[in-house]
Amino acid sequence: MSRVARRPAAGYALTLAAAGLFAVNGTVSTLALEAGIAPTRLTALRCTGAAVGLLAVLAVAAPGRLRVRPRELPFLALFGVVGVAMTQFLYYVAIGRMPVGIALVFEMTAPVFIALYVWLVRREHVRSRLWLALLLSLSGLVLVAEVWQDGGSLDPLGVGAGLLAAVCLAAYYLLGERGTGTRDPVTLTCWSFVAAAVFWSLAAPWWDFDPAVLGDPVRVSVGALELPLWVLVGWIVVLGAIVPFWLSIASLRHLHPTTAGLVATVEPVFASVVAWLWVEQVLSGWQVAGGVVVLTGIGLAQTARSAPAPSPLPETPAALAS
Repeated sequence: MSRVARRPAAGYALTLAAAGLFAVNGTVSTLALEAGIAPTRLTALRCTGAAVGLLAVLAVAAPGRLRVRPRELPFLALFGVVGVAMTQFLYYVAIGRMPVGIALVFEMTAPVFIALYVWLVRREHVRSRLWLALLLSLSGLVLVAEVWQDGGSLDPLGVGAGLLAAVCLAAYYLLGERGTGTRDPVTLTCWSFVAAAVFWSLAAPWWDFDPAVLGDPVRVSVGALELPLWVLVGWIVVLGAIVPFWLSIASLRHLHPTTAGLVATVEPVFASVVAWLWVEQVLSGWQVAGGVVVLTGIGLAQTARSAPAPSPLPETPAALAS
C-alpha cells in the first residue's frame, strides 16, 4: 500500500460501507439466534461459509497465494481458533443477551487490551494518553452497564462474553501483527476462517446438525414478512463476512490503518440505529452516553502505541493503532 493515500474519499466510503454491513449483520444474526439456532452452530455456519467463499475466490484469482508451509500450520490453527472462532462465538453469545450496539461497545475495547499488552509484556513505549483511554473506557462501560441499578441493567453472562470477545479480538490483532510479517492479510484471513471452520466441525460436529432447520420460517420484524432461515444465514456469510472483508481490505489502499480503524468505530452507532429501527432495541440515555465515552477512549487507545503497526486485518470493527 502506498504511503500516501491516493483517494481518501474512496477509503472513507469503503470503510463506512464495511462498518454498515457489519452493523446490519448484528441484527440479522440476532434474528437468527432468536429463531432458535445456537451460537455455536451459527458461528460454524458463518466461518465455514466464509472459508469456502474466500477459498473459491482466491483459487480463481490468485491460487499461488494459498500455498501454506507446514511450519505455518500451528500458528494458523491458533490464530483461527482464538482470533476468529472464539471471537465470533462470544460475540454471538453477547448479542443473544444484550442489545447489538452495547455488545459491540464491549467488544471494541480490544485496542485498550492491545495497548496494555504491548506495554506490560512487550515493554513497548506507549503514549501517556493510554491512561486516559483506559479511564474513559472503564468509566463508559460503567455507564453502559448502569451498575448503580440492582445488579446492573445488563445480563452478566452477556457482559462477560462481550469482554472475553474483546480479549480474543485483541489476540486476533496481536497474532495477525505477527502473521502479516510473512503472509498478506487477504490469505491470512482466509486461512484463519478455514482453521475456525475446522475447529467448529470438531467442536460442533456437522452430523449433529439437522439442515432441515434452515428451511424454518423466521419473522424478520418487517410487517408480517417471513424468510427461511437459510436466507439469513446466507446474508451473514456473504454480506456479513465476505463482502465487508473485501471492502475493509480495499479501503487500506487509500487510508492509513489507524485512520481506517478510527472511522470504523462508527459501527456500534450504525448497529444501534439499525437495531432500534429494525427490532426496536432501545438504549437508555446513560447507555448512549457511556457508549460515546467508551468510543472516545478507544480512539485514544488506537493512537497510544509509539511503534507503527502494519495494516490491520478485517473482520473486526477497529484497526491496530500506530
